[in-house]
Amino acid sequence: MSVNKFSEIINAAGEAHGFSVKNTTPLSGGDINDVFLIETGSADKLVIKINDAARYPGMFEAEKAGLDALRKSGIIKVPKTLHRGEVEEQSYLILEFLEAGKKSSDFWKIFGKQMAELHKVSAENFGFETDNYIGSLPQYNSAENSAADFYVNQRLEPQFKMAKDRGYDLGNKDNFLKNCSGIIPDEAPALIHGDLWNGNYMTSTYGMPVLIDPAVAFAPREMDLAMMKLFGGFDARMFQAYHKHFPLAEGFEERVPLWQLYYLLVHLNIFGSRYKASVENILRRYR
Repeated sequence: MSVNKFSEIINAAGEAHGFSVKNTTPLSGGDINDVFLIETGSADKLVIKINDAARYPGMFEAEKAGLDALRKSGIIKVPKTLHRGEVEEQSYLILEFLEAGKKSSDFWKIFGKQMAELHKVSAENFGFETDNYIGSLPQYNSAENSAADFYVNQRLEPQFKMAKDRGYDLGNKDNFLKNCSGIIPDEAPALIHGDLWNGNYMTSTYGMPVLIDPAVAFAPREMDLAMMKLFGGFDARMFQAYHKHFPLAEGFEERVPLWQLYYLLVHLNIFGSRYKASVENILRRYR
């Protein structure tokens, strides 16, 4: 990742939004975005994320909407969204820079309580104001009346279709899809992060949790918790604090693989066949 390649875009963004660029340093951003720390002439620090506007249309508009929804809740820290624009067919999003720190002694208990409170934020329907992305893949958020309908129609079905289009034969899924409505609890929509693996949170200089890179929706709250369990990196104290402040419906542990199916389908469609066996095992389990 070369700073020189993006310097013209970064300088143009600065000119458009009233700041001068003194120094630019690459940050980790994955395969989708190029991310840089900007030191401005006024000694402020900003983060700019840049990607291909044609390849990922609307990604930063959707990310801004998701971060703003999380921030509006006032429950957990997220970076402020400052500016968004497009230069030379490249989209950019400028965010507040947050310095990383060390976890406080009660970090996990606070994180668990904050996630519980976040999930109490609800809406009339499942869905969100805009479609968005999960990683590099589109994620759909049309309104649905029930948790099961949302999960099947807006999460699983698009990923199943994509997997089929990419040549993955996952067999007959009719019985599995019918069974979902009897397995998924009939709970209210919850404001969820939507992609909460251990790379999508950080620790502030005050030792407190910060959420980054969300895939926000008003969705079944157990999706966040199941994703947290998929790849690890979250302390048991967090789940205990969460359950204390917002107890989960009976049978949650038995439902965890059902929720993880969505994220494994996403990984299948992004990273390939090494995730196929895990997907098939879950389909057999609930068939």
